[in-house]
Amino acid sequence: MSLTQESVTEALKSVVDPNTGKDFIATRSIRDVGISGDEVRLEVVLGYPAKSQHDALRELLSSAVSTLPGVGRVTVDITSKIVAHAVQQGVKLLPGVKNIIAVASGKGGVGKSTTSVNLALALAAEGARVGILDADIYGPSQPQMLGIGDQRPQSIDGKTMEPLEAHGLQVMSIGFLVDVETPMVWRGPMATQALNQLLKETNWKDLDYLIIDMPPGTGDIQLTLSQTVPLTGAVIVTTPQDIALLDARKGLKMFEKVGVPIIGVVENMSIHICSNCGHEEPIFGSGGGEKLCADYNVPFLGALPLDLQIRQETDKGTPTTISDPNGRIASLYKEIARKVAVRVAVKAKDMTHKFPNIVIKNT
Repeated sequence: MSLTQESVTEALKSVVDPNTGKDFIATRSIRDVGISGDEVRLEVVLGYPAKSQHDALRELLSSAVSTLPGVGRVTVDITSKIVAHAVQQGVKLLPGVKNIIAVASGKGGVGKSTTSVNLALALAAEGARVGILDADIYGPSQPQMLGIGDQRPQSIDGKTMEPLEAHGLQVMSIGFLVDVETPMVWRGPMATQALNQLLKETNWKDLDYLIIDMPPGTGDIQLTLSQTVPLTGAVIVTTPQDIALLDARKGLKMFEKVGVPIIGVVENMSIHICSNCGHEEPIFGSGGGEKLCADYNVPFLGALPLDLQIRQETDKGTPTTISDPNGRIASLYKEIARKVAVRVAVKAKDMTHKFPNIVIKNT
């Protein structure tokens, strides 16, 4: 039997992408099949960043094609192309940003900011262009977590600000503009206006993802952001504790009411690991995040431990995903980041740029 594109394509239908759970043909990831003699070349374009997975994916695809009669050498080229996806109806995309992901929690103290920064760094490590906006006006923490609290943003045109950079991320926070010991004694409308300025007057540069580290709660700032910022989706961070879950449910329902899809839930501090003996203990209970997901039919993205290493490295300005990129905890963050990116990739694409502006004039 002669080697044809059809036979290669048929063989690839049995290869399931472990990140999406679907075969590469169904997801239209195989963009080109080239055959020259006994050599086969595959061009694969993923809709999500997965640099750390490329070797494993090449092996999967090569093995499937190599089983065909007459195949000698298989070459697999893998790239990622991340596009803008649909947001709330009536809200326009932000210039320079393809997808905005809100990381939120119903209450403070559940590790939302730590999860946000490691999620952003994990997406960047997988090959995406990523920014992070610290939306907690009253308690900004990203400047210290990224080790750039002593820097100030510059303005080239006197109207907009250039984002700062840290560990490959573009970063903006109110913490860069005020003294670290100055309390933000502002009412809700002032804080909301300041946050809108930080978001819309920053020159974000061709970002695949902008992670917004949301303030805790479901008050005026959170509601305004959810209604006016073009959000691709939201990630809810909680702990297994019943009290945290009560507030996480409120945060989840808030996003649902304003038409923002829930990408999934991350359970933080799911288990405590003793730094001396390695004993594991569920201090805050167990299974709470998964139960929340089951109740509301949303994906469970993963569980993270309560580990001294995470706190120490974040306080030093070098979060775990950067300081120990090949460690167990960093691999957990990267796995969650890939799940987030895959969930975004399967959403409907933004098509607003395809339609011309229609202007009606009296003549």
